[in-house]
Amino acid sequence: MTTTTLAVLVPLLPFLGALTGLLLGRTAPGFVRPLAVLPTLAALVLAVLVAVRQGGGKAIDAATQLTPTGSVPIDLALHLDGFAALTAVLVGVVASCVQIYSTGYLRDDPRYPSYAALVSLFTSAMLLVVYSGDLMVLLVGWEIMGICSYFLVGHYWETPEARAASLKAFLVTKLGDVPFLIGLFALAADAGTFRITGILGAVAAGGIDHPTLIALLLLAGVAGKSAQFPLHTWLPDAMAGPTPVSALIHAATMVAAGVYFVARLLPVFAASAAAMTVLAVMAAVTMVGSGLAALAQDDIKRVLAYSTIGQLGYMSGALAVGDRGAAVFHLLSHGAFKALLFLAAGVIIHAAGTNSLAAMSRMRGLAARIPDAYWTMTVALLALAAIPPFAGFFSKEAVLVAAEHTALGDRTVAPAGAGWIVLVSGLLTALLTAAYATRLWLLAFRGRGAEAPQHGRQPIAMNAVLWVLAIPSLAFGLSVGVLGDWFDGHALTPTVTTAVLGTGIALVGGLVTYGAWRHTTALAARTPLGAVAAHPEAEPAVSEAEAITTHTPAYGDIAAAPDPADPGRLLLGPLHRHAAAGFHVDAVYSALFVRPVRAAASLVSFLDREVVETYVRGAGSGTNLLGWAVRRAQTGNVQTYLSALLAGSVVLAIAAVLVAAGA
Repeated sequence: MTTTTLAVLVPLLPFLGALTGLLLGRTAPGFVRPLAVLPTLAALVLAVLVAVRQGGGKAIDAATQLTPTGSVPIDLALHLDGFAALTAVLVGVVASCVQIYSTGYLRDDPRYPSYAALVSLFTSAMLLVVYSGDLMVLLVGWEIMGICSYFLVGHYWETPEARAASLKAFLVTKLGDVPFLIGLFALAADAGTFRITGILGAVAAGGIDHPTLIALLLLAGVAGKSAQFPLHTWLPDAMAGPTPVSALIHAATMVAAGVYFVARLLPVFAASAAAMTVLAVMAAVTMVGSGLAALAQDDIKRVLAYSTIGQLGYMSGALAVGDRGAAVFHLLSHGAFKALLFLAAGVIIHAAGTNSLAAMSRMRGLAARIPDAYWTMTVALLALAAIPPFAGFFSKEAVLVAAEHTALGDRTVAPAGAGWIVLVSGLLTALLTAAYATRLWLLAFRGRGAEAPQHGRQPIAMNAVLWVLAIPSLAFGLSVGVLGDWFDGHALTPTVTTAVLGTGIALVGGLVTYGAWRHTTALAARTPLGAVAAHPEAEPAVSEAEAITTHTPAYGDIAAAPDPADPGRLLLGPLHRHAAAGFHVDAVYSALFVRPVRAAASLVSFLDREVVETYVRGAGSGTNLLGWAVRRAQTGNVQTYLSALLAGSVVLAIAAVLVAAGA
């Protein structure tokens, strides 16, 4: 079987699994779990075979025309290079782990069949984006992911939070997709083709007439899909969905699509220095802002959501300095440890009965109750904080090295100013990342107070997946020397300067946060926690299932109250309130867009009700009045009719005489 045939089967198998799962979900529920897991695992095996055959060498291209358009043709094309091969393997690994994990996490959920089918369809769409060699086919996968995210984020549709989050995710990403679609058509019009190879050839030949405009239009769509400033606000709210969905969206599908797209078409963006500078500024604001926001969040999943936004900023920063190898390397590394972080967070939420870090900080012995999640999450947080030798260290250092080379003029793909912006913001974000990673670990696993509740052991499928993902989180960075040819053929090893500087800054962030935690914990020990803390044997305010589904703190007032032991409050000071609210970006959007639209809708409703309906009601009332008048004249009395006829004749005769006299 040829490599191209195998590549066609990779996205096809999860699609067939989704279709079959939907058809058999009600009639044969026993087949739902095998149909969710086995096609995805088979797609993973085939993706590995494709990667082995591709070998990081020359790209493999194959195409057949889908339909004649009369102008720019649309082809069903494959483009298999090292980036595509490795990204497809990442998607397969994460999707398989999510499907296996979900069999335990959602084992009692009545909507599991539709959920599993949507996850398979989501996976198939992302694999289509990864392997596609034609931008219109890529757009199909791009839009299918948007639809799947709407349904998956709104899985718990009974709760208003889930309904609002799914609608927000759909609208914000579609807002970015409108200029994205315009940019695709403009790019195809200039290049004369939707084929990626043809577009790159046109860029190399100087055939793109409006590179800045096209690049900025495409960046709007990338900002929406990859949750970059200013279209990032949907991602933290998307945590209302099931935790496995969060892992899939954050690690391997939705948010990775935008970064992967820019990496595939990087020469288009590099043709405009203005576009590269805009991308660098967007990445810098995203990195620093999300790091500060993560340091102030109480919901463990929202901390990880803002963490994802920041790490995507690193990837965008690498692209802004013209190094797509570093960007894709960090994409792959981040996919492994971020999936692990979310799935471990799901185990923690299952065990603690709450998403609230404030509540967990008042539970003693939680780490002992869930040793698998404790150790694997520790590995993932060390990778996130870029501590050597974990995977995040090597990939984050690759980004910093690329920024350093651009800033010092060793690379000329992007302006030197873009390099300095990415380098400085990347180092500052390394400090913030280590700080919020340390804070999460301390609050979740070093709580003091009542014994952690006992909710039973987690299913073995959930714990086994954590250890599978812990392997690449620990060891993937060490393979950078072996996989060098897969990333544009240049080395991604860290330099001494960035390694020492980046690691030193990360250690400072972690140690400062630990010192702040020790200080705030000592103060909290002298602060009464109220009635709930005084009666640790009291029942939780809500059940575990309700806490997981609705994200309600299981311990009522104690979880909702400000946590005096939270080091984030001490580190951020007066900035904490604004950071916890995401720096009020949603409030700005509400003032600029939501309120005016609602006011316009109210005005239209008023005009429809008071003006348009007045004419409608008037037409009906006039007809009724005329009918009443005619009905009154129809008395049935012949003498009345003759009298009216005589009177009318007299009037007509007089009128005729007057007219004749006037003439």
